[in-house]
Amino acid sequence: MIEKRDFYINGKWVAPSAAHDFKVIDPSTEDPCAVISLGSEADTNAAVAAAKAALPGWMATPVEDRIALVEKLVEAYAARSEDLAQAMSLEMGAPIDMARTQQSGAGTWHLKNFIRAARAFQFDRPLGDHAPNDRIIYEAVGVAALITPWNWPMNQITLKVGAAAIAGCTMVLKPSEQSPLNAMIFAELMDEAGFPPGVFNLVNGDGAGVGSQLSAHPDVDMVSFTGSTRAGTAISKNAAETLKKVHLELGGKGANVVFADADEKAVKRGVLHMMNNTGQSCNAPSRMLVQRPIYDQAVATAAEVANKVSVGPASQEGRHIGPVVNEVQWTKIQDLIQKGIDEGARLVAGGTGRPEGLNKGFYVRPTVFADANNQMTIAREEIFGPVLTMIPFDTEEEAVEIANDTPYGLTNYVQTQDGARANRMARVLRSGMVEMNGQSRSAGSPFGGMKQSGNGREGGVWGLEDFLEVKAVGGWASE
Repeated sequence: MIEKRDFYINGKWVAPSAAHDFKVIDPSTEDPCAVISLGSEADTNAAVAAAKAALPGWMATPVEDRIALVEKLVEAYAARSEDLAQAMSLEMGAPIDMARTQQSGAGTWHLKNFIRAARAFQFDRPLGDHAPNDRIIYEAVGVAALITPWNWPMNQITLKVGAAAIAGCTMVLKPSEQSPLNAMIFAELMDEAGFPPGVFNLVNGDGAGVGSQLSAHPDVDMVSFTGSTRAGTAISKNAAETLKKVHLELGGKGANVVFADADEKAVKRGVLHMMNNTGQSCNAPSRMLVQRPIYDQAVATAAEVANKVSVGPASQEGRHIGPVVNEVQWTKIQDLIQKGIDEGARLVAGGTGRPEGLNKGFYVRPTVFADANNQMTIAREEIFGPVLTMIPFDTEEEAVEIANDTPYGLTNYVQTQDGARANRMARVLRSGMVEMNGQSRSAGSPFGGMKQSGNGREGGVWGLEDFLEVKAVGGWASE
């Protein structure tokens, strides 16, 4: 049993102010794999105080020096990438090969993109040729509370910490209590890279405890949260009392619009994308809208692909999907699959219960529903498991109407070989991101949504700007 009860506050590992043990469960076995502490208000206050005390010095540190420390962080991260992968595989169920490539690799990717963006960013610039005595200065928002999820732990931690550190913010990280071990390794890396005491702090806890304390804290200037829309609403209400800046990256119910002229691999690609990370991605293409001339064939293909997706323990090497993170999620997914059956969608792959041969662990059968409509629960709610809902459509206009008929707006997908139609779709789909014909977004592209998928953007220059305030100065003296 791994024991990691301490918190990282003001450059040191310190014991919690009060004992409050929490068992981390290995979702592949349902057995405890680690014990951490959940923080109390005293721990939260100590971390915020350390960040507040460190803020003036960190803001005054030249941006070149802040970038240099992030470069050292990248080196330290690379040296511990296997440790990070093993931790994430154990605690949240990512298959080890996927944890090594996608889960751990995401951190290096984002940190390097921030370094590139920061080198080209003008933190201090003239307003324009028409106003020689006006200056625009970008400065840190201040103390930032970073609240991260369990499903893509290092992806989200590096998206927040990398941007905040370069921007000059000091921070308190509260990782998910479901997947805290990777975050504690990351705190060791921040220490190894040489960040000054108080710049980065880590306190474990749950949303109702440390999460609520941070979002309401008067000395916290900004909350950057990734998680459910329900929790994002609660954080917004909690933060409103102090009018702090709130960045939210929330849920999604992405439409993958497959036109009759889509390439032959479009359906297979969409199913495998949906099943990646066991469906536990906010940007998953969970609604596949298929134009009617190819609909029957698409359903057959989707069922065939889903039935070939293997499920197994996270520790096992190979191309399979692992368990979902915990019993609460497993039960929720089972209930939604049953709801799809009860509401009349046609089950063509998977279904309720565990996959054959797996009687323990939070495993879900890769599931595909056909003949759904957009008013069914499985088309409205974010399932956060390996469950795909297929809906037929006739015209481009109908596809747009169905795709946009959702409270979410994170990522939509388009499959067509008609370039003009693809571009038209990209303009009218109401989401923060659109990916077409299997082309993912490039390095430094902004990640984020609209509507109930949140606000703000992460990654590259947009990620930096989220942790910066804009100061307009008149009467700037020429030097």
